[in-house]
Order: sequence, then C-alpha cells, then structure tokens
Amino acid sequence: MEEWVGELWHKYITRKASTSFADAKVNFSQVSKSIGMVYRALGGEHIKRVEAATPRDYLVRRTILQKISGENKQISLAWQDEDSLRLPESLAVFPSTELNYDLYIWLAVLAANHHGKFQHWANDNQRLVVKVLKKYPAMKPRYQRLAQATVDIRPVFGNLPDNEQAMEKSIIEAILSPGSVSHFPIVNFAPQAVHLWLYPSAHVDPQLLPEYQEKDDLAQGKEKTKPLAKSAASRKKAERIDSPENRDGMMIFRLESMFSWSEFSKLDRGTDDTEEEDEQYQSVAEDLDQISLSQQQNQKSASIKIDLDLPSASEDDFPIGDGISLPEWHYKKQQLEADRCLLQPMLPKGAMPQKLPIKLQKSAKIIQSQFEQMRNLRYWLKGQAQGEELDLNAWLDFHVEKQISATQEKGLYQSFLGNNRDISTLLLADLSMSTDAYLDNENRVIDVVKDSMMLFAEALNSVGDNFAMYGFSSVKRSHVRFSLLKNFNETYNDDIRGRVQAIRPGFYTRMGAAIRQATQVIHEQQNSQKLLLILTDGKPNDIDYYEGRFGIEDTRQAVKEAIKLGIKPFCITIDVEAQDYLPYLFGSDGFTVILKPSQLPLRLPQLYHQLTSH
Repeated sequence: MEEWVGELWHKYITRKASTSFADAKVNFSQVSKSIGMVYRALGGEHIKRVEAATPRDYLVRRTILQKISGENKQISLAWQDEDSLRLPESLAVFPSTELNYDLYIWLAVLAANHHGKFQHWANDNQRLVVKVLKKYPAMKPRYQRLAQATVDIRPVFGNLPDNEQAMEKSIIEAILSPGSVSHFPIVNFAPQAVHLWLYPSAHVDPQLLPEYQEKDDLAQGKEKTKPLAKSAASRKKAERIDSPENRDGMMIFRLESMFSWSEFSKLDRGTDDTEEEDEQYQSVAEDLDQISLSQQQNQKSASIKIDLDLPSASEDDFPIGDGISLPEWHYKKQQLEADRCLLQPMLPKGAMPQKLPIKLQKSAKIIQSQFEQMRNLRYWLKGQAQGEELDLNAWLDFHVEKQISATQEKGLYQSFLGNNRDISTLLLADLSMSTDAYLDNENRVIDVVKDSMMLFAEALNSVGDNFAMYGFSSVKRSHVRFSLLKNFNETYNDDIRGRVQAIRPGFYTRMGAAIRQATQVIHEQQNSQKLLLILTDGKPNDIDYYEGRFGIEDTRQAVKEAIKLGIKPFCITIDVEAQDYLPYLFGSDGFTVILKPSQLPLRLPQLYHQLTSH
C-alpha cells in the first residue's frame, strides 16, 4: 500500500513540477539520420559522430515543486567536441511536435557552422546565429518561430533578484535580436537553459582520453564492447578517482555507511570478463548519471593476458625479415610521424600445397568462363600508320586540314587488335579476430574470406591479370602483421592456394599501416592501371590510442596517399554500419557493402569485373 501511494505521489508531483510538453516529445532516434545529413551537408566534420547525450548538471534556480520532486537538476543541452556532436536524447521543449523537430534541425545547422571553443557563451552564440542567418537566409522564418516560442515559454522573472532579472532581459533580447547585446550581468545561478543555443562541451577529465600516449603496457586487450540496451548512443559523464583500498578479512561497519552502486561499482577489467558480469555492470551503467573510473596498478593477470595474446614463436606464422618501419598520421598535429609503426611481413604457418576445394570448383568454372570474355574482347586501334582498314574520321580530318594549309600526312588507318589489359591489382584482406565469428552453424567469417580470395585468384588467373594477395592484423603499433599470400612475381598455383587455406584469424585492425605497405608494393608495378581492393568486416581499431578517431583519420590519410600515386583504392565490407564511416574514408563511390556475407565469394569477382571492364 505504501509503495502504491508513493508511486502515485511521485507521478503526480513530477508531472506538476515538469515544464516539458510530453505529448509533443521528439526522440533523437527519430531524427538522427536527418540531423546527420543536415550537419554534414552544411559543413560539419564528416568524421564526427552525431549522437545523443545524457542530461548534465545545471545549477539553475528551481521552484518549490521542482525541489520537492527533484526535477530540473539536470538538463539536456546541445554541445560538441572534437569527436562528436551531442544533442539531447529527446526534446519536449515546445508544445508543438513540429517546433521540437525544427529545433533539432536548427541545432544541427548551428553546430555545422561552429568551430573552435566558446570564449563567452552568450556573445559567441549571438555571433554564430547572425553568421548562420546571413549565410542561409531561408533559415530566418524557422529561427523567428523558434525564437518567439522560446521567449514564450521562459518563466516570469518579476520575483527574481535584480541582477537575475537583468540577465533574463538580456537573454530574451539576444534571442529575439541576435547580436544586439554585448553585456550580460554576473549572477549566482545559471539562467534558464536557452535550447536554441549551443553550450560548451561537458567537462571530461583529460586523463580519460589518453589517445596518443606511450602507456601501451597498460592497455588491455579489448574486444568490441556491447552496446547498452537502453541508451546505446548516449554519452555518460565521467571522472577519474583514486582506487579504493581493498580490505580483506572481517569488516565491521555501520549499514548507513555502505556504498550504493551510484557511488562506487568496482569493476576490474583484468579479471571480470564473463558475459554474466558484463550484463550486470551494463545494467548498472545505464542507471548511473556519472561513471567514475580508477586506474588499477596491480592487475597482474591483465599483463599476463597481453603476453598470451601473441602465440609462441613455434606456433606463430613465419616472420620474413626484421620488419618495416612506417609512418602514422597524427590528426591533431596534422602531420605524418615517421617510424611510428613496425610492420612485420609473415608467411602462414602450416601452409601446404592444396588443390582448389571441391565446393568451389563449380563456381570457379562459371566465373572463369565469364572472365574469358574479357580476355577475348577485341577493339579497333585508330589513327595508325598502317592497318587493315582506312580510318574514315582520321582521313576526313586530314582532308579538311589539307584544304586550309599544307599538312603532313598522319595515321589514316585502323587496326583490329585483341584486348590488352594493362592492370595490376592487390587484394588486401582484414584478418582480425572478428573474422573468427560464425555466420551460421558451419561457416565463420574467415572461411568466407578464404573462399572469396581463392575464387578471386582463379578469376584473375584465367584472364591473365597481374595480381597479388595479402592479409593483415595487428597488436598495437609495434606489431602490424602483414601476411604474404601471393606477391606479383609469383605464379598462381597450389602453393598459393595452400597459403590462403592456412590463414587464421589474427588480432586487431590497424588499417592505415597495412594500406601504406600495400601502396608501396603495388606502386612498384609498371602497369598503367593500379587497383587496391581492401576486404574488411569492420572499422580501423587497435588496443592502443588507435581506437576511435585516430584510426579513422590515419586510414583516410593512407587512402589519400595511395590516390596521389595513381592507385585506385576500393573497399569491400560486410559491416552493416559501414555507411557511417566508409564515405569519409573512401568517398561515396569508393566502397560497397555486402549485406549477405555468404555471397561474398561470388560478389568479389563480379565487383572486380565491374571495376576493370571500362
């Protein structure tokens, strides 16, 4: 009975204290695609994620009802940093659904034109609004509707202290006439949130972002994290704290002094790795407004785990040479840092000569017959000094020019020749640990990759094209594994088939270094056309600073370097989320997504046919 009454009271007092319009609420998930398109189309950084952000602490003067109900302690605000644009998980600011939707779009436009950091929140936002309205005059009616609606819902300020009244008047004038206010008084409480404006980025402890540091020995092997069920796209506020001391044995304490999970939830990633524990802590994280992290210094098992990531020399692939030093792109400094990565060429262990598997032989014959048409294609070579027939166009041009002035006779014939395919192709396959995942009860991703590479090789071998095949994975920047399957000088035979069938899932995906080495290899070929095919199942990542934007930016720079050398990179992926990042890496026409991975073995040769037949 008490719980029932308490629940009714909570609902009643919360509803009375709330200033939002629940009936007109628009969720971020409903408009995320539209917001992303608007943000990037109007100049926002393509690499930035557009995602929801959880409410943040906001010290504002509250009403008595809000104090009783606990409302208005945290507010959803729009802000961005160098990694992402973060908008409220939902907007119910205005009584109209259309206005709440327009507010999302307006914030995306505002963020696309804001660069750098805020010096003075109110003055900077005014200048930003003026800039946007001048640049996009069609936005003025939308802004005027939003501005008037914002002013209408702001609280009456007659009972506020004088300085807070002055602040409120200044804000209203700045909203209605952006750029007209230059002075804002100092107040003890923050003014009511201005949802039309962007806010400075939420405070993040810099110790939580060691994106480019040398503490590689502290980095733990991490697989792809599972998304939170309730708020997968939202970001939590974080802080760094000292690790509480462990006390063994009997403990005597008062029950009221016991920590609740909202204060501390101990999760030692060096030891707690089971799925049950992951699910438990994920549910806890969903309920927390702020997540506190400490850096454990005594995780002996974690350091042992890192050592065990690499197999012993007797079980590992065979290294070739001492390794190759490669640069890496530092996007914050906007420069290549020399000798940042060590790439180790390797040969697959246990590779024995093998015939083409029986299950692939029928498909191989069909593909080979299709590619034979490319070999037999013939065409007219025009403008020749001699040939089988007269080139009428060349003769007509010569005849007209001769009437005007004395012109020396040039090639007036055409010759019917066989097709001469002058092309080199390098297939670079991602062999990261994610390829160990099962697609069905029998086949893993790595099995599909093997079949795809063998059918690809059978097709190119039938048409006589020059090609090479490599695989890659990595464990931090000092160990980028580059598996040699076939180089350009080798003849495709059973030895090559054996190497392909011997490949195994590796580690992580340091794509930039692998693309740079592949670029050097194919650049040495003398063919006029050079195609670099990248076969992958996910985005660039590694267990050091390479995770996130560093990996994306480094890979993009490596692709740009290949294009400058006249090489055409093209990415083939089975990652269903690839649309979020591949256009930024390879361009809108530089990739394709295979939605059914089982079709990859047949689709890969077909894609090659399309890329090289014109």
